Amino acid sequence: MVVFACAVCAQERLPTIPPSNYSAEQKQAAADFEAARKVPVFGPFEPLMYSPQVMSQARAMGDYLRYKSAIGTTLSELAILVTAREWSQDYEWYVHQPIAIKAGIKPAIAEAIAAGRRPESMSDDEEIVYEFSTELHRTKQVSDRTFARAEKRFGKQGVVDLAGINAYYTLLAMELNMAQYGLPKDGERLERFPR
Repeated sequence: MVVFACAVCAQERLPTIPPSNYSAEQKQAAADFEAARKVPVFGPFEPLMYSPQVMSQARAMGDYLRYKSAIGTTLSELAILVTAREWSQDYEWYVHQPIAIKAGIKPAIAEAIAAGRRPESMSDDEEIVYEFSTELHRTKQVSDRTFARAEKRFGKQGVVDLAGINAYYTLLAMELNMAQYGLPKDGERLERFPR
């Protein structure tokens, strides 16, 4: 697993808590995190350490949705990119765009999503995930047609997992945006679109 340390991030609202300052509950949450992920607390989990129970529950949900979901890791990464773009979440994009490319998402697809355009030349599975995810974010629901197409391809567990991936990365995006969690110096901000 690649970990993107963000020691240079501007974190004005919820600065990263040094491990030496952790409470007993935070120490336990950090130990559980490292046991599960094989790395110290990083990225979106840093501001979540102010609420170690939320951090631990979020990490546990992410362990399944990111690595073991019924739609597979490549399509999960596509849903994560859609979520990061919909929330203009720079750090989430910074971390997951290279992971998505490595997992098999074409760079042109990621570039189109970053630019706010519907990607061309998607596979059928990518199109299903893209349509489901963008519809869920933009309309706050999924049409019968979109649901039926996703359910036919991924099954009932798959549609639950796909909605869960979008929801989980929305949670992280909301927390990061609220905390004003910054980018490393080599990171680039996503373009801001009018809402």
